[in-house]
Amino acid sequence: MLKSINKIIKVLTFSDVLLLTGFGFVSPIFAIFITDQIQGGNAQVVGFAAAIYWIVKSILQIPFGNYLDRVKGEKDDLWFVVIGNILAAVAVFGFIFSSLPWHIYFFQGVYSLGMAMNIPGWSAIFTRHIDKGKEAFEWSTRSTFIGIGAGASGALGGIIATQFGFNILFVGVGVFALASAFLPFLIYKDVFPRDHAVSRVPGAKALQEPHLPKG
Repeated sequence: MLKSINKIIKVLTFSDVLLLTGFGFVSPIFAIFITDQIQGGNAQVVGFAAAIYWIVKSILQIPFGNYLDRVKGEKDDLWFVVIGNILAAVAVFGFIFSSLPWHIYFFQGVYSLGMAMNIPGWSAIFTRHIDKGKEAFEWSTRSTFIGIGAGASGALGGIIATQFGFNILFVGVGVFALASAFLPFLIYKDVFPRDHAVSRVPGAKALQEPHLPKG
């Protein structure tokens, strides 16, 4: 049945799977990294780090989404996905060199900026190109692959951090994020150019499941 999914949806899905699987390695144990590896790291620092991500991302993604709606074509949407995922990778690599709480706060800000760009761009293209009559199947396929990837990486993340250290773990996560950033170039010629934008929204069903938050 996966063969029936169009190329754009496949690429977007696997880009998201790579990104969220990568972050699945570190998300469950990020608090341990902060408390064990960061000077002065404690539960308060963990809480502030989480707050920075969710607040900054939530504030920025609305104006970003409004901007993408006003600019015709999908090239800008695609670039938002690419740049957003690169910023996420930069944040992860930055954690390797972090030693103080403000380092964590800064790179959480970079990460939240990246996700605030990724989510509206990714969602816009996915919504326009989802196959009519297969909305539930294609959203479910995305959710299934992400769930399997995040579950497997969550189990392995603790093992890798224990056996090889957090730096190796962050390098691996960063590689996943970079791969997710370059994968959309496979569909660069397939998305609508600025001067040939045509809406292909299949109907209300495409909007029933929101893009899952990335944390």
